Amino acid sequence: MSQPTNLPSFWSRLSLAFGAFFKTLGDAEFAARVRDDQVGPIAAPAPAPAPAPKPAPAPAPASAPLRIATPDAALQLLGLLQREARLIDFANENITVYADADIGAAARLVHEGCARVLREHFTIEPVRGELEGTRITLPEGFDAASVRLTGNVVGKAPFTGTLSHRGWRARDVRLPQLADKHDASVIAPAEVEL
Repeated sequence: MSQPTNLPSFWSRLSLAFGAFFKTLGDAEFAARVRDDQVGPIAAPAPAPAPAPKPAPAPAPASAPLRIATPDAALQLLGLLQREARLIDFANENITVYADADIGAAARLVHEGCARVLREHFTIEPVRGELEGTRITLPEGFDAASVRLTGNVVGKAPFTGTLSHRGWRARDVRLPQLADKHDASVIAPAEVEL
Protein backbone atom coordinates (compact mmCIF):
# COMPACT_ATOMS: atom_id res chain seq x y z
CA MET A 1 0.00 0.00 0.00
CA SER A 2 1.49 3.36 -0.97
CA GLN A 3 1.86 6.25 1.47
CA PRO A 4 -0.35 9.30 0.88
CA THR A 5 1.73 12.07 -0.71
CA ASN A 6 0.01 14.96 1.04
CA LEU A 7 1.25 14.14 4.55
CA PRO A 8 3.49 16.84 6.05
CA SER A 9 7.22 16.13 6.33
CA PHE A 10 8.99 15.75 9.65
CA TRP A 11 10.17 19.37 9.51
CA SER A 12 6.68 20.62 8.68
CA ARG A 13 5.28 18.61 11.60
CA LEU A 14 8.00 19.97 13.91
CA SER A 15 7.17 23.52 12.88
CA LEU A 16 3.43 22.86 13.31
CA ALA A 17 4.00 21.31 16.74
CA PHE A 18 6.00 24.27 18.01
CA GLY A 19 3.55 26.74 16.50
CA ALA A 20 0.60 24.98 18.13
CA PHE A 21 2.48 24.72 21.43
CA PHE A 22 3.25 28.44 21.61
CA LYS A 23 -0.20 29.44 20.35
CA THR A 24 -1.74 27.25 23.06
CA LEU A 25 0.41 28.94 25.72
CA GLY A 26 -0.33 32.46 24.50
CA ASP A 27 -3.95 32.23 23.36
CA ALA A 28 -6.51 31.06 25.94
CA GLU A 29 -9.29 30.75 23.37
CA PHE A 30 -7.16 28.55 21.12
CA ALA A 31 -6.17 26.43 24.14
CA ALA A 32 -9.83 26.00 25.06
CA ARG A 33 -10.63 24.83 21.52
CA VAL A 34 -7.76 22.33 21.64
CA ARG A 35 -8.89 21.16 25.06
CA ASP A 36 -12.42 20.70 23.84
CA ASP A 37 -11.11 18.78 20.83
CA GLN A 38 -12.58 21.26 18.38
CA VAL A 39 -9.15 21.74 16.81
CA GLY A 40 -7.42 18.55 15.76
CA PRO A 41 -4.73 17.28 13.46
CA ILE A 42 -5.32 17.48 9.72
CA ALA A 43 -5.86 13.93 8.61
CA ALA A 44 -4.93 12.57 5.22
CA PRO A 45 -7.92 11.65 3.07
CA ALA A 46 -8.94 8.09 3.83
CA PRO A 47 -11.14 5.71 1.92
CA ALA A 48 -14.80 6.05 2.79
CA PRO A 49 -15.50 3.93 5.88
CA ALA A 50 -18.23 1.36 5.95
CA PRO A 51 -21.48 2.73 7.36
CA ALA A 52 -21.34 2.58 11.15
CA PRO A 53 -24.03 2.87 13.75
CA LYS A 54 -24.96 6.46 14.52
CA PRO A 55 -22.71 7.69 17.36
CA ALA A 56 -24.25 8.84 20.60
CA PRO A 57 -24.21 12.62 20.93
CA ALA A 58 -21.20 13.88 22.85
CA PRO A 59 -22.00 15.44 26.20
CA ALA A 60 -21.61 19.21 26.28
CA PRO A 61 -18.32 20.21 27.91
CA ALA A 62 -18.67 21.63 31.40
CA SER A 63 -18.36 25.40 31.45
CA ALA A 64 -15.28 26.46 33.32
CA PRO A 65 -13.85 29.94 33.55
CA LEU A 66 -10.93 30.43 31.19
CA ARG A 67 -7.61 31.62 32.51
CA ILE A 68 -5.76 34.41 30.77
CA ALA A 69 -2.37 33.15 29.63
CA THR A 70 0.40 35.71 29.48
CA PRO A 71 2.89 35.28 26.66
CA ASP A 72 5.94 35.74 28.92
CA ALA A 73 6.40 32.01 29.67
CA ALA A 74 6.03 31.09 25.99
CA LEU A 75 8.51 33.80 24.98
CA GLN A 76 10.91 32.69 27.70
CA LEU A 77 10.74 29.07 26.49
CA LEU A 78 11.25 30.22 22.90
CA GLY A 79 14.31 32.18 24.04
CA LEU A 80 15.74 29.08 25.76
CA LEU A 81 15.16 26.98 22.62
CA GLN A 82 16.86 29.65 20.52
CA ARG A 83 19.83 29.97 22.88
CA GLU A 84 20.43 26.22 23.27
CA ALA A 85 19.25 24.87 19.91
CA ARG A 86 19.15 27.89 17.54
CA LEU A 87 15.58 26.77 16.83
CA ILE A 88 14.36 30.04 15.31
CA ASP A 89 17.44 30.27 13.08
CA PHE A 90 16.84 26.69 11.93
CA ALA A 91 13.11 27.19 11.35
CA ASN A 92 13.74 30.37 9.34
CA GLU A 93 16.45 28.79 7.19
CA ASN A 94 15.52 27.75 3.64
CA ILE A 95 16.57 24.11 3.91
CA THR A 96 15.50 23.20 0.37
CA VAL A 97 18.91 24.35 -0.91
CA TYR A 98 20.85 21.89 1.30
CA ALA A 99 21.56 18.19 0.88
CA ASP A 100 19.78 15.75 3.19
CA ALA A 101 23.08 14.96 4.94
CA ASP A 102 23.60 18.66 5.76
CA ILE A 103 20.03 18.95 7.06
CA GLY A 104 20.51 15.81 9.15
CA ALA A 105 23.67 17.25 10.74
CA ALA A 106 21.86 20.51 11.56
CA ALA A 107 18.84 18.60 12.88
CA ARG A 108 21.12 16.66 15.25
CA LEU A 109 22.32 19.94 16.81
CA VAL A 110 18.76 21.30 17.08
CA HIS A 111 17.61 18.00 18.59
CA GLU A 112 20.40 17.98 21.19
CA GLY A 113 19.69 21.59 22.19
CA CYS A 114 15.93 21.06 22.44
CA ALA A 115 16.46 17.90 24.51
CA ARG A 116 18.79 19.85 26.85
CA VAL A 117 16.13 22.56 27.37
CA LEU A 118 13.45 19.94 28.08
CA ARG A 119 15.69 18.09 30.59
CA GLU A 120 16.77 21.27 32.41
CA HIS A 121 13.41 23.04 32.61
CA PHE A 122 10.71 20.34 32.60
CA THR A 123 9.94 17.00 34.16
CA ILE A 124 7.96 15.23 31.46
CA GLU A 125 6.32 11.86 31.94
CA PRO A 126 3.99 9.67 29.88
CA VAL A 127 0.24 10.12 30.43
CA ARG A 128 -0.27 6.33 30.19
CA GLY A 129 2.09 3.76 31.73
CA GLU A 130 1.36 0.95 29.27
CA LEU A 131 3.58 0.28 26.25
CA GLU A 132 2.42 1.52 22.86
CA GLY A 133 0.58 -1.26 21.05
CA THR A 134 -1.03 -2.54 24.28
CA ARG A 135 -4.80 -3.19 24.28
CA ILE A 136 -6.46 -1.08 26.99
CA THR A 137 -9.99 -0.44 28.21
CA LEU A 138 -11.12 3.08 29.13
CA PRO A 139 -13.93 3.02 31.69
CA GLU A 140 -16.90 5.33 31.77
CA GLY A 141 -15.82 8.74 33.08
CA PHE A 142 -12.21 8.45 31.80
CA ASP A 143 -10.27 11.74 31.60
CA ALA A 144 -10.93 12.93 28.03
CA ALA A 145 -8.35 15.72 28.45
CA SER A 146 -5.65 13.06 28.95
CA VAL A 147 -6.80 10.50 26.38
CA ARG A 148 -7.94 11.27 22.83
CA LEU A 149 -10.04 8.64 21.09
CA THR A 150 -9.28 8.14 17.39
CA GLY A 151 -10.58 5.82 14.73
CA ASN A 152 -14.18 4.61 14.65
CA VAL A 153 -15.50 6.20 17.86
CA VAL A 154 -19.12 5.16 18.38
CA GLY A 155 -21.25 4.49 21.41
CA LYS A 156 -20.39 5.10 25.04
CA ALA A 157 -17.61 3.99 27.38
CA PRO A 158 -16.16 1.59 28.25
CA PHE A 159 -13.98 1.73 25.11
CA THR A 160 -11.39 -0.92 24.26
CA GLY A 161 -8.62 -0.09 21.82
CA THR A 162 -4.89 -0.11 21.13
CA LEU A 163 -2.65 2.52 22.71
CA SER A 164 -0.99 4.23 19.73
CA HIS A 165 0.76 6.99 21.73
CA ARG A 166 1.37 7.17 25.48
CA GLY A 167 0.95 10.96 25.57
CA TRP A 168 3.07 13.41 27.56
CA ARG A 169 2.40 15.36 30.72
CA ALA A 170 4.57 18.04 32.34
CA ARG A 171 4.89 17.09 36.01
CA ASP A 172 7.17 20.03 36.81
CA VAL A 173 8.18 23.28 35.09
CA ARG A 174 11.35 25.11 36.15
CA LEU A 175 11.59 28.25 34.04
CA PRO A 176 13.97 30.90 35.37
CA GLN A 177 12.41 33.88 37.13
CA LEU A 178 12.20 37.10 35.14
CA ALA A 179 13.36 40.48 36.39
CA ASP A 180 10.65 43.15 36.55
CA LYS A 181 12.03 45.13 33.63
CA HIS A 182 13.02 42.12 31.50
CA ASP A 183 11.56 42.38 27.97
CA ALA A 184 10.54 38.77 27.20
CA SER A 185 9.67 39.74 23.61
CA VAL A 186 13.42 39.98 22.87
CA ILE A 187 13.91 36.27 22.31
CA ALA A 188 17.56 36.61 21.33
CA PRO A 189 19.44 39.92 21.28
CA ALA A 190 21.17 41.04 18.10
CA GLU A 191 24.90 40.36 18.18
CA VAL A 192 27.51 42.89 17.06
CA GLU A 193 31.09 41.68 16.81
CA LEU A 194 33.76 44.35 17.33
